[in-house]
Amino acid sequence: MIQLITFTKKEILEQFRNSKILLLIIIFSIFGIMSPAIAKLTPWMMDLLSDQLTESGMIIEKIDVNSLTAWTQFFKNIQMALIIFIIMFSGIFTTEYQKGTLVILISKGLKRWKVIISKFFIVLTLWTLSFLLSFLITFAYSEYFWDNSIMNNLAFANFCFYLFGVWVISIIVLSSTFLKNNSSVILFVGLGFIVSYLLNLIPMLKEYVPTYLMNSGELLLGTVKTSSYTISIIITSLLIIFNIILSILTFNKKSL
Repeated sequence: MIQLITFTKKEILEQFRNSKILLLIIIFSIFGIMSPAIAKLTPWMMDLLSDQLTESGMIIEKIDVNSLTAWTQFFKNIQMALIIFIIMFSGIFTTEYQKGTLVILISKGLKRWKVIISKFFIVLTLWTLSFLLSFLITFAYSEYFWDNSIMNNLAFANFCFYLFGVWVISIIVLSSTFLKNNSSVILFVGLGFIVSYLLNLIPMLKEYVPTYLMNSGELLLGTVKTSSYTISIIITSLLIIFNIILSILTFNKKSL
């Protein structure tokens, strides 16, 4: 347990030293602000373009925005934020392979499973705090400008996408146990996403894959029941556990 805590502390300090925590705060704050800002500025921007569009034969009707507009934008923005997050942490293992630091630590008695658990815990914590930061900023601005009470299943919809992000993190950890560079890890994550996305296009299978959770923004309208996401949540959770267990088994056999 002491080894696990010590290694985790070392990982936390490393994230502070390389400024990734600061970058996450800036990036996710920007995306959190962007969602209500774009919604608020949309009518103004359309007014500026209305004359040009009218000359082109397009008639622009008055646009009403509310918290739904802001949260719809949020679910678009948070996908881009997740992509940036993936790129930032694709080297969570591979950087150490290149530096040879893991060889030294493991040769001194650090258990390999503790490396996996610690790395996963650090990235999971950073994803949780980053997502929560972006969510709270959007929530605060949307509440100030409009009214969040008109939203349906707001917390649940956000939880679904958050869980999707955790699944992606588990793939990063798994792929990092047998791949040696960042680009390969990113490609593997992309491959996992593509497979899940293609299965999501099949009506009979869409509720059984993690990428179905990306559609949770539909819950905000109240036209979709939360129960329709239950199977996907269960399967995604099981896949996360499976990926971490497989990561430990693979890393135990890996030659560093």
